[in-house]
Amino acid sequence: MLIDELKKANIEAMKAHDSDARSIISVVLTREKTLELDLHEKGEEVKDSDVLSIISKVLKELDEEKEGYEKVGNSERVNGITHQIEVISSYLPSQLSEDEILKIINSLDDKSVPSVMKYFKANYAGSVDMSLVSKLLKSIQ
Repeated sequence: MLIDELKKANIEAMKAHDSDARSIISVVLTREKTLELDLHEKGEEVKDSDVLSIISKVLKELDEEKEGYEKVGNSERVNGITHQIEVISSYLPSQLSEDEILKIINSLDDKSVPSVMKYFKANYAGSVDMSLVSKLLKSIQ
């Protein structure tokens, strides 16, 4: 499972004294543990798709944080965040291109927004930017 890979990577980052990698992996592991506790109450388990969703959210937060540090000219933090983004991005599957997304949308019978979004969320979680899907869907309607 993906979470096991992240736990091993956290240990390796600790051994390598890579504080940036360790801190971002720890953020993902903490959020996964919180989700695990929430789902356990419902009798469910955390899936890899849940972990991928957590990683995607963390990446968006890192991008926003990086922009803030770029605006104030803190290049040291920008470099640290860039390293964190590289570390955590390596756990995401490769993202679908615009052409691939359009091809999938065009192959669907029901091209209504809710239907298409539900299809992509169920079948391509973590490997597609949902805002890009929405944008492309609106451009062909």
